[in-house]
This record gives sequence, structure tokens and C-alpha cells, in this order.
Amino acid sequence: MSDEHPTLPYPEPSAEHPTLVIPGGDEQAAPAPPAKRRARWPWVLLIVVVVLAALVVAAELVARAVLPGVVRGIVIEQLDLPQDQQLQVDAAGILLPQLIGGRLDELHLSTDSVTFGGVTGAADVTATGVPLRGGDLTEAHGTVRIDQQQFTSLITASDLPIDEITFAEPDVTASGSFDVFGMPIPVALTVTPGADAGDVLLTPVKLEVAGLSLNAAEIAERFGGAAAQITEPQRICIADQLPAGLTVTGLQIDGSEAVIDVDVDGAIATDESLQQNGTCD
Repeated sequence: MSDEHPTLPYPEPSAEHPTLVIPGGDEQAAPAPPAKRRARWPWVLLIVVVVLAALVVAAELVARAVLPGVVRGIVIEQLDLPQDQQLQVDAAGILLPQLIGGRLDELHLSTDSVTFGGVTGAADVTATGVPLRGGDLTEAHGTVRIDQQQFTSLITASDLPIDEITFAEPDVTASGSFDVFGMPIPVALTVTPGADAGDVLLTPVKLEVAGLSLNAAEIAERFGGAAAQITEPQRICIADQLPAGLTVTGLQIDGSEAVIDVDVDGAIATDESLQQNGTCD
């Protein structure tokens, strides 16, 4: 350079004008911290739970599909019913724990027609504590519906002169005749049916004799003791027409059917004597 244009020296560094350090210069940049990996175990656990839930639901559906056939076979075998007996089965609650425990909490059985003892009708029974590996029921109760013909066969053991039975809810009219001095007198007795201590109870509400409506005093006056038997409540034992394990607790007329409420002895499932007809002492 010439003296005319001399080179000026750099100013001395001072606190007033600090030297700036350019980032990324000679110093090596610090490495960035590694990205955190998300934990996978909650997703794995969720998948396991979903799969187990699906298996439980599938097992429950299979149990509900198989159980009716199994129970039907047990009932038919233990109660000695026909092999083609129609029987609908429905179990309450979640089945898997009950099946594992070997006992059903509640079982509902129904059929449109079944014959037991000497009676044929539609039956609807609810049983609780039903063992699947044999044993007694905890308890059971239900209803049996029978028509006029079956009801007539039930009460033929009474002292009523019955030729025909007709239903007129809530009563029953028994038509027939009784002899007075060797002459048949037509009579129609209307009674209200019920049950007491296992027996059928018929309580008279109206009596027609030879077309005339008479009360008990008038009947006694005209016909004496010969007609007394049809003016008093009639108690009819039907134990000999039903399995000994059944006890009649109620009886009423519903339209064209007689509805009989029954309690079932839980031992009927194992005790053959309870499956046979009872006796009237």
C-alpha cells in the first residue's frame, strides 16, 4: 500500500464494544436430547381385555344355546316324560358363573301341553337353585291351566250330581240331577272354586232346582235332607290325581280355563315317590 492510503489497524477490543461470538463457530454443537418413546403396555392391556370380553360373550351365547337342550333332557328323564315332550327353557342371569358352580339360580319351564298324574294341561313353572349334577331343587312353584273337560274329571269325586260343567268366570255351574222319592230332579248349582290345604273347595252361590231358584232353607223345606249335600261347601281331595310332590295352593276360573296354582316339593327331582300320584285319606 502507498503512504497516501495507509492501512488503519483494527481497534483494540474493549468492554464498551465486546466481541460477538458467532454460534456454530469453532465450538461443537451440543447433541439434541433423544425423543421419548411412548409406553405400549396400556394398548396391549386394552387389546387383551377386549379379546377376553369377546371370548366371555361368545361362551355365554354358546351356553344359552346349549343349556335348553341339556335341561330338557334332565327334566324328561327325571320326571319320566315322553321323549318328544315340548318344553321351553329359559335361565335367568349370567350363565357362565352358574354353570361353573353347577347350580342355576332361576329356571323357567313352560309347555302348552303336559300330562302328569291324571291331568293334562299347560304348565308354567319357575324353579330356583336347580342343580345340574343331580340333587333337589331349592324350591319351585307354578300354574297349570286345564279346560272344562279336565276340570270335570278332577271333581267327579265330589258328592255333587254332575252331568255337565260350564265355566262362567269366576264361577262354575254344575248341572245334573238327584233322586227324590225315586224321581230325578234336575238341578244346576253355581259354585265359586278355590283351594284349601291342597283340596279343591267349591262354595255354592246359586242353586236352581227344576227351573226354580231356591235358597238353602227352601230346598231343605221342599226336599229334606236329600238335597242338603248340594247346598253346603264341597271339599274335594284331588291328591290321588296329581303327583305327590305337587300341592294345590289356589284355583280360579280364567275365561275357558281353570288356573291351578301349585307349590312343588324340591325333592321331586330325586324322589320317585313324589313323582307318583298321592293319596286321599
